[in-house]
Amino acid sequence: MAKYFDVHPENPQQRTIGTVADSIRSGALIAYPTDSCFALGCQLGNRDGISRMRSIRNLDDRHHFTLVCRDFAQLSQFVRVDNDVFRAIKAATPGSYTFILPATKEVPRLLLHPKKKTVGVRIPDHVVTQALVAELGEPLLSTTLLLPDEEEPLTQGWEIKERLDHVVDAVVDSGDCGTEPTTVIDFSDGVAEIVRRGAGDTARFE
Repeated sequence: MAKYFDVHPENPQQRTIGTVADSIRSGALIAYPTDSCFALGCQLGNRDGISRMRSIRNLDDRHHFTLVCRDFAQLSQFVRVDNDVFRAIKAATPGSYTFILPATKEVPRLLLHPKKKTVGVRIPDHVVTQALVAELGEPLLSTTLLLPDEEEPLTQGWEIKERLDHVVDAVVDSGDCGTEPTTVIDFSDGVAEIVRRGAGDTARFE
């Protein structure tokens, strides 16, 4: 049965955030709110968590997982970014964007796209997510909480608790989650390619 954490959207309780971070370090798979929509998340090297995310969403090995980062200093440890791409990303973050970029050797191989050796990264504009990633001290490995055969992601913590009670270990709910997935921009070739139109405005990349 999943634990349920009710977190204040503007002033997240540090003790609760610490408890959730500890559970992630201990191997938990969580559902948590972001500025776009709810996501699934676990620690980078958590093979069981990755397997469960693939199972919940019915994902193949070509799916780009996302590293949710605290800031650009952390992001730059895991992806290679040239100056032009850096400026483009910096102008759009924090925000509801996921950027696909060439991965560094810091990214576990099982997370990489099998042919491109790329990974998704983002810096969300969400107080609770930022607090959680800061407390964790490393990126949170994530994917949108979009169930197979459903057109829209889940956006209510109570519904996630009800439907995924036996497949996730914890649900973090702050009552202020977005309702659209992120906009996905592929910068792996150095120019912007819009992969998915979502919560983030695409005009700056067209």
